[in-house]
Amino acid sequence: MQTKSSKRLRFIVVNGIIMALYLVLSILVQPVSSGPIQLRISESLNHVVVFNRKLMWGVFGGVVVYNLIWGYGAMDALFGGTQTLLSLGLTALIYHQVKNVKLRLFINTLAFTASMALIALMLNMTGGEAFWATYGTLAASEFIIMGLSAPLMYYVNKRVQFEKRA
Repeated sequence: MQTKSSKRLRFIVVNGIIMALYLVLSILVQPVSSGPIQLRISESLNHVVVFNRKLMWGVFGGVVVYNLIWGYGAMDALFGGTQTLLSLGLTALIYHQVKNVKLRLFINTLAFTASMALIALMLNMTGGEAFWATYGTLAASEFIIMGLSAPLMYYVNKRVQFEKRA
């Protein structure tokens, strides 16, 4: 039987691992990890919340730290963190209402795709990027990464069992 402090430590460690994975995967593809076209393979980790709502904090932390250090700084960390927290929060909210995991993966993909409007707004405000064109490229690239990674994360979960990890 786990004590309260060992459960808390496990929660922190597992979220720390998710955060580190997010950072490593973002840095690996750094030339295309920021800007109007983003092909961050680390965005596949957004799907862990479909399996375990407690893992959202590792993804959120990874986004904020990456955007702050390697992205566009504080504004990117604020907008990217908000976009991530809103999307992950939505998926966490529907966790018990939508029992079908594949449907939750699809909803999560749509939530992240739609919420890229916040990133397009940030790029419009800070760099003068055209909002709709930027939103189009961001939404398309997010949909591709999230769509391709959803089946992969479904099968990774079968092996790793995210629901038991935090």
